[in-house]
Amino acid sequence: MKTAERWNGALARNIRRLGHLDLPGAGQVTIAGDYAYVGHIPNKQNLGTSIVDISDPKKPSLVTTVTLDDPASHSHKVRVAGDLMVVNHERNPTPIGRRAEQLPGMRRELQDALGREPARAELAQKLGVTEADLAAIEAAELQPYRNGGFRIYDVSNPSKPKLMHHQLTGGIGVHRFDMDERYAYISTEMEGFVGNILVIYDLRDPKKPDEISRWWMPGQNLGGGEKPSWSGKRYRLHHALRFGDEMWASCWHGGFRIIDVADLRKPKTVASFNYHPPFPEPTHTVMPVPVKLGGKRIAIAIDEEDQALSADEVHARRGRPHAGMSIFDVNDYTNVKPLSLFEVSELDSPFARTPGVRFGAHQFHERMAGTLVFAVWFSAGLRVVDVADPSAPREVGYFIPEPAGGRPAPQSNDVVLDQRGLIYVVDRHVGFDALEFDGGRPA
Repeated sequence: MKTAERWNGALARNIRRLGHLDLPGAGQVTIAGDYAYVGHIPNKQNLGTSIVDISDPKKPSLVTTVTLDDPASHSHKVRVAGDLMVVNHERNPTPIGRRAEQLPGMRRELQDALGREPARAELAQKLGVTEADLAAIEAAELQPYRNGGFRIYDVSNPSKPKLMHHQLTGGIGVHRFDMDERYAYISTEMEGFVGNILVIYDLRDPKKPDEISRWWMPGQNLGGGEKPSWSGKRYRLHHALRFGDEMWASCWHGGFRIIDVADLRKPKTVASFNYHPPFPEPTHTVMPVPVKLGGKRIAIAIDEEDQALSADEVHARRGRPHAGMSIFDVNDYTNVKPLSLFEVSELDSPFARTPGVRFGAHQFHERMAGTLVFAVWFSAGLRVVDVADPSAPREVGYFIPEPAGGRPAPQSNDVVLDQRGLIYVVDRHVGFDALEFDGGRPA
């Protein structure tokens, strides 16, 4: 077993850094051939997607960047299949804009509770704003966001992406999604629904995507007369991943669902499990382990620590579990069983209690090849976890990058592997790392 080592300021074990770029903050990285496609977190430069040449991982180089023509939107998620690149188009999370979306629902809730129209002071209090801010929110309500959706690019020449189509969806637009060369599996808000749902598009003609089906949790279809049993958008689709004839859907505070898509036009829920509560952080991603373990089908879910905390909040939160990674026995879809939980201790990162940043889990590489899970924790970097024994997951390597760009702590946001087995990690604020795992195992 190797002891912890330093790589240019990073803390690591069984992983070494090959190359680095100070790319602006990113939400997702995906690999296609010799290129990494990086979707950027909302930024003042209107950066959308960067394309990076990784043919020499020791010297990653920026090829080109796609910028946005809409300052109210961001494009922080990206997928590539064949010659098509799909990116999300989602409203920036401004306090005014997001509260404008909440205003109609808040108004209805108050009216139902009070039996009358709420006063402005009552409405402002419900939203947690001043009456002066309420005026700006009401003005934004009258000019709703209309650009939510996804964009399709031709990247047959990665140095010159060509926009082919902007597909409009609804609400604040598209968040994370999956795709292949024929279909896009989009997580988006849509008119008449509360929270994101799954909308499947046929990309046979990428200039004119064809919606073929929708899937949602019962209670989301307000337009169809359904009523949610939860408040706000706590239950919503984060995104769904396709594995053969199934889609594995992470549903935020609603846990996860497994969807039968043998007939893509009629998606059907075949399994459901929610472990919130007791775990307080929402489900970000769920996927099946590609091989049976102990003769059983096993699934991995990772939660997202979804709030950056002030110094006072960090202190007040002590005792509450951080977002972690859970392992489930899914051999019987009618009786899903939790098996184990993998967490990273605050003692395992020098940045664990840095005010204003997040510490816990966020995401893993979404396609396992064996029993290794490559996952990122915001302030604890990359963790490599072996789940060969699903009741006792073991960490076999880690890489905690040094803070870059003058930031007080790293915020590792996404991870992906290429066909060579090399690892790429992007930071929420600044940073792109090419890494190599040496295959070591603990003694």
